[in-house]
Amino acid sequence: MRIGALGLGAGALNLADIYRLEAADPAPKRHKSVIHIFLGGGPPHQDMWEIKTSAPREIRGEFNPIATNVPGIEIGEVFTRIAGIMDKCVVLRAVVGAVDRHEPFQCHTGWTRDNLAVVGGRPSVGSALSRLFGPVDRSVPPFVGLANAGVWKDPGQPGYVGPAYAPFLPDGPGMANMKLNDVTLERLDDRKQLHASFNTFQKVVDNEGKARALDAFNERAFDVLTSSRLLEALDLSKEDPAVRERYGNGQPYKYQYDGAPTINEHLLMARRLVEVGVRCVTLTYGRWDSHGANFDLVRDHGSKLDQGFTALVEDLDRRGMLEDTTVIAWGEFGRTPRVNKDAGRDHWPQVSCALLAGGGMRTGQAIGSTNRLGEVAQTRPVHMQEVVATLYHNLGIDLTSTTIKDSAGRPQYLCEMAPIKELVT
Repeated sequence: MRIGALGLGAGALNLADIYRLEAADPAPKRHKSVIHIFLGGGPPHQDMWEIKTSAPREIRGEFNPIATNVPGIEIGEVFTRIAGIMDKCVVLRAVVGAVDRHEPFQCHTGWTRDNLAVVGGRPSVGSALSRLFGPVDRSVPPFVGLANAGVWKDPGQPGYVGPAYAPFLPDGPGMANMKLNDVTLERLDDRKQLHASFNTFQKVVDNEGKARALDAFNERAFDVLTSSRLLEALDLSKEDPAVRERYGNGQPYKYQYDGAPTINEHLLMARRLVEVGVRCVTLTYGRWDSHGANFDLVRDHGSKLDQGFTALVEDLDRRGMLEDTTVIAWGEFGRTPRVNKDAGRDHWPQVSCALLAGGGMRTGQAIGSTNRLGEVAQTRPVHMQEVVATLYHNLGIDLTSTTIKDSAGRPQYLCEMAPIKELVT
């Protein structure tokens, strides 16, 4: 039942031990997608997209605003490259609705963790997409999570749609397990028949619905064993060196502690994955929990994000993919207006921020504002669920009519709120 280190039964819930792929048809299929960049720890809104020039120094901080290529829009001085592509971006300066909890759950779902917890919880965008649309190609997983390090590495959970729609999680050692290891296709077919003989027994003994998920995992695993598109998409050595240089690598990794490193190559990998048919890619970028040395952290993380995000947007645009791909970078909450004794900012769920690009949106906008001290929303607050609803809208989902049944058989809408009206066409 094993091909090299590839498990087809035990551990099937970890798709990193199952998937390997390439579409039989090499021609790319046009599809809507989202690249979700989670800024784990909570980025400081007032040091990034809305510098508080009129606030006292203990609140204002160390940064100055700079002009962008959209008249009237200024952003933080660290983001010089993003300033040059602001016409392709949107800044949300007054995101509300967050809870003071270090986790990406709200960013992935739009809901708090306790909502529908009794039936498994709300599904992440990637899992909902997998459930509604399935793969673009049978040998390409529709949902891939690159969040592979740190305490906030959750790539998005399937919730009530079930484990068959969990993300594929590639990692270094797992990549070696995605090879046939000299097993012929004929032998693979025999093993598939052997495995099928256990199905009835599995279903009898399984009282938690996992046998059905295992069937889905195994079927998809066999689909991908004879192909290589996923493996090649994850192999950056096959990318043009000039393109890799534009993205950078995000090194040296600083201020990481228990969080994620600033891996710019994950942004390039996300583009390559979308290109071969992935519908949703999630990743955690950096550790933004700046209780101390906030301004040094923003200079480090911000300048690296500035390079990688700009390269990603320009790369998608050059390849004709930006209109169909929504890119979002945001965190679970904002930071305190007042700088603490350690030159840091603490948790501030009252207001936060987000940066978006592509997806067919009306870009070149800065939406909302906070008051003079950056404490609360002053104009056009945007709820976190509105942001997630916008992602669904950009993916072609009608939120007024689309439902998914939960584990109790009740149809559930994906969001209660509508997409951000200033962005959707």
